[in-house]
Amino acid sequence: METSYSGVKALVMGLGLHGGGLGAACFLARRGAELTVTDLRDESVLRPSIEALDGFIAGINAKPVRYVLGRHDKKDFSRAGIVIKNPGVPPDSPYLRATRLVETDISLFLKHNPAKLTAVTGSKGKSFTASAIHFLFQEACMSGKIQGRAFLGGNITVSPLTFLDELTPADEVVLELSSWQLGDLPPGLLKPRSAVLTAIMSDHLDRYGAMEAYVKDKRVIYEAQDRDDATIAGDDSWGKSFLRESKGRVYCYRREAPSSAEGFDIPGAFFDKTSGACFVRGPVGCIPFGEKAEIAPALVRVPGLHQKINLMAAALAALERGLAPEFISECTGRFPGIEHRMEFFCENNGARFYNDTAATIPEAACAAIKALGSPVVVTGGTDKNLDFSPLADALLDAAAVILLDGTGSDKLIPMLEERHIPWSGPFDNIDEAASAACRAALPGGAVILSPGCASFGMFNDEFDRGRKWKAAVRELTQIKANNETWSADYADFR
Repeated sequence: METSYSGVKALVMGLGLHGGGLGAACFLARRGAELTVTDLRDESVLRPSIEALDGFIAGINAKPVRYVLGRHDKKDFSRAGIVIKNPGVPPDSPYLRATRLVETDISLFLKHNPAKLTAVTGSKGKSFTASAIHFLFQEACMSGKIQGRAFLGGNITVSPLTFLDELTPADEVVLELSSWQLGDLPPGLLKPRSAVLTAIMSDHLDRYGAMEAYVKDKRVIYEAQDRDDATIAGDDSWGKSFLRESKGRVYCYRREAPSSAEGFDIPGAFFDKTSGACFVRGPVGCIPFGEKAEIAPALVRVPGLHQKINLMAAALAALERGLAPEFISECTGRFPGIEHRMEFFCENNGARFYNDTAATIPEAACAAIKALGSPVVVTGGTDKNLDFSPLADALLDAAAVILLDGTGSDKLIPMLEERHIPWSGPFDNIDEAASAACRAALPGGAVILSPGCASFGMFNDEFDRGRKWKAAVRELTQIKANNETWSADYADFR
């Protein structure tokens, strides 16, 4: 039976552009709530979300939305029967102190979800891994290997409230969850059948202050699990701590095979350096104790060892659902990857162009540079109180370095100069940065936007940054479509 919010004064705090606020607003409006939306950004920035919400309201003939934009009014919070908080809003926000009930789009979904749930979190790789799991489930549903349908939502910019009304107990839902989304949940509400944790790296320390506070929110993903559930994590120090703490069945994915059978104290998967393929060693799913099977082939469509490691994590989640390793390996081999994560989108005069805008921390940009060899790298942006020395070291291998304007670039420039690495910029315009990147591109080489920084200032968000990068490159390469060769003007590089 559908929950009614008829007559309830509901306040959506942070409409945003990523779908969470919009999903919550539509969910409440459909159920009869008197809806107010408040956001510190103005109408010009939020126009896509406002137009989508107004169109939905008109379509269901619901009460018009009251908008309070460019500011928050404390009276709205004290009068509201329920406030839906955007995950970007800190939980200690003074506006929330007078609120009777605080929810998020994720908490509302979890309270009403009838489907089977797989949850994914981590610092980097969570969107890729969640999408790969969804791809595996979707392929299995289409081939009749599992019943129901597969859905993907959460931090990947699709609110699960948008498909909640379609779900049945036979369906599979994959949720990508950020630390902020996890930290907002009340204890015990999240109990996924499979909890998958990707690589943990320093991130959001401008909000958390210390790694342990950041990782504490990540741990929420498995805290309510029991032996009916599974936890999947890597073999680094953070991953091992998750596997020790979980009350569910635990599986580990590894960068290399242990040197002896005793190294498989926790069953799971590993990357085989000799063959380039990934294997699982049981007991996992239908794989008996001690037996080995391939779960990802040597040749996959996404570059980089780090992405193969993420495919291993996804494969373990699929094995947990009873899928055969042969089927999983065939599917992981043709998984196309996702937008904004090592996304190949253009080729011109033999140079390949990639969009890796979701690389918002230095370590993620390092992995992209390593995966592509010696690419031209567009990097930099806004600092999140992170250490940029790993990125500076990785840029020693770059064919050229183009910087975007921001506090992160200000922090990176002295490190580049110390290492005698030439750089161009910083550019406060993506078109100029793209032009510099195209001039530096060489036939047979690669060019990648992999910022290692946040997008604040120049862009609405990292996805806006990625879309504008692709648009700028496509326009420039069309101009050069007469096979003229771009040639680097090295006077651009300091």
